[in-house]
Amino acid sequence: MQELDIKQIQSLIPHRYPMLLVDRLVDVVEGEEAVGIKNVTMNEWFFQGHFPDAPVMPGVLIVEAMAQTAGVLVMHSAYKNSPSSKLVYFMSIEEARFRKPVVPGHTLRLCVKKLRSRGPVWKFYGEAKVDDVLMAEATFSAMIADGEM
Repeated sequence: MQELDIKQIQSLIPHRYPMLLVDRLVDVVEGEEAVGIKNVTMNEWFFQGHFPDAPVMPGVLIVEAMAQTAGVLVMHSAYKNSPSSKLVYFMSIEEARFRKPVVPGHTLRLCVKKLRSRGPVWKFYGEAKVDDVLMAEATFSAMIADGEM
């Protein structure tokens, strides 16, 4: 199993602050699954308005963090020799469920598993966990397209 640090992540996907929502990948099984780590801190830009007196990470950003984890896995697995010539685009989000709030101080474990891939289209199941407690889950798909980072 492999690990990818923040510099490797940034070499594979174009996301940058404030939209880069994964700090590292651990337990990478090339082409199949990976676990992304997101350290949630009070310094996150979205806590200014969601919500100032009771900060909760927006569910859509939890799904985005899972998708970024999957995107890094895809790029690392299939396109590591030419990542700057490819972009990963969301195609669908299905069966998203938000179980418990994610708050500052949590460390999200973003567990993604490939369900299938056909050509440039990849479909994943993802779970976001804190201390082995399921916080959110979703099935989502993305397409790899030609582009510039």
